[in-house]
Amino acid sequence: MLGVLVSLSFVHLVTQAAPPNASPVTCKRCCDDLQSAADGTATPASGAYGRLPEVRTYINMTILKGDKGDRGERGTPGKIGHEGPPGSMGPMGPEGSKGQAGLPGHPCKVDYAAFSVGRRKSLHSLEAYQPLIFDTVFVNLDNHFNMFSGKFVCHTAGIYFFNVNIHTWNFKETYLHIMRNEAEQAIVYAQPSDRSIMQSQSLMLDLGLNDEVWIRLYKRERENAIYSDDVDIYITFNGYLIKASSE
Repeated sequence: MLGVLVSLSFVHLVTQAAPPNASPVTCKRCCDDLQSAADGTATPASGAYGRLPEVRTYINMTILKGDKGDRGERGTPGKIGHEGPPGSMGPMGPEGSKGQAGLPGHPCKVDYAAFSVGRRKSLHSLEAYQPLIFDTVFVNLDNHFNMFSGKFVCHTAGIYFFNVNIHTWNFKETYLHIMRNEAEQAIVYAQPSDRSIMQSQSLMLDLGLNDEVWIRLYKRERENAIYSDDVDIYITFNGYLIKASSE
């Protein structure tokens, strides 16, 4: 194809020959001018058509250009660039509408629990354990202390304080436990002696709902007793709520 283009261009240039009325062109060698200049006999040019036309090759690239190819596959993504600086804070938006009112709350409630009871009768140990039953009430809020069973029943879960006071019997051992349900929590103990004394024990317990706290006299493995009479009260059991779990 390149040869065809060169030939066409040459033919086009050759056809641009001198007009019919122009003077004939005398052929000469390309070195005649140099020779004439050397001899001092230079012949002036006879006209514009005294020289052969210059042939220049021209290639039309639009003819050689093919059709557009199919689109290639997508390349792998590049690396993630650096995080830009944080933008400036935007303007504050308009104030929202007022929400609906919530449900009414419960009224403020304070929980109380307290008892204080006493016993006017002495008690001796038997072959089995015995609960210490009381016959005198000093304080019993909402009757949470059961006078028939000798047990305090927890109606408000929380931290409670308990205290028990007893009077020993001469020459007899004193052996009791503060019980939580069926578990021993603390002991009240005095060795046999020729002199009777007052003994006391206190503790705090974290009670759950329906837990029971009571005093248990130990069974008869040794002579075991506590003393009281109808005139004075020597035996007392007290308890009260310090802090409810719901607070």
